[in-house]
Amino acid sequence: MTAETSETVRQSTGSYIYGILPEDVEVSSDATGVGDPPARVTLVRHGEIAALVSDVGLDRPLGTPGDLVAHERLLDATAAEVPVLPIRFGAVMTNADAVVAELLEPFHDEFRSALEDLEGRAQYVVKGRYVEQVILREVLAEDPEAGRLSQTIRGRPEDATRDERIRLGELINQAIGDKREADTQTMVEELAGVCELVVIRDPSHERDAVHAAVLIEVDRQDELEQVVAEFADEWSGRVEFSLRGPMAAYDFVMNQGEVED
Repeated sequence: MTAETSETVRQSTGSYIYGILPEDVEVSSDATGVGDPPARVTLVRHGEIAALVSDVGLDRPLGTPGDLVAHERLLDATAAEVPVLPIRFGAVMTNADAVVAELLEPFHDEFRSALEDLEGRAQYVVKGRYVEQVILREVLAEDPEAGRLSQTIRGRPEDATRDERIRLGELINQAIGDKREADTQTMVEELAGVCELVVIRDPSHERDAVHAAVLIEVDRQDELEQVVAEFADEWSGRVEFSLRGPMAAYDFVMNQGEVED
């Protein structure tokens, strides 16, 4: 075989893996995933489980914002209908046979058990963010040193009050961190009454008041929304809330197998 012929037959696509599902589900004919244009999504089945996959060009770099959105959008839409174990973004295997031999077969029982645990459940993310001017007034009113420093630097040049500004920033950040810890704990205690599991996420912004992922029965979504609404009312003007979901259980699932890129 000549070098030119060998180059011609070199594999050009692989199997991109999104997640693991029960074997008895079907994929909508219009489901699409990563790619430009978006690739058609199919299932690779083995035993009582299946992998949600699509073809991806091996010469195409992964990691664009569009790829990330497509990956999560497909998983979240799936999680709203059936249990799904999300696989980390960017997982690619050689072909469908490799998906079975290297992923589905060796981890079949673990995946099946985890899917049974997720039946009827999904993840939601609760986020609350302090209103900037309100939380600053709160900190300055409660911390005498912060209040004094705020008065000291008011109307004075930045270069002449550099040390004071640095110290004030430290006090504000510490105070907000303390408030975040207390407010998060208060809300988590209420969330635990309707959710099966709660994971406190790291703050995504310096003014985050609450950032938590919850695992809950999809049928109890109304109860979750009610808890969030009650806190939004109680902390009105102080904290602004958002609730996302249902989505795949990213914070509650450990991938059983390492998939090579």
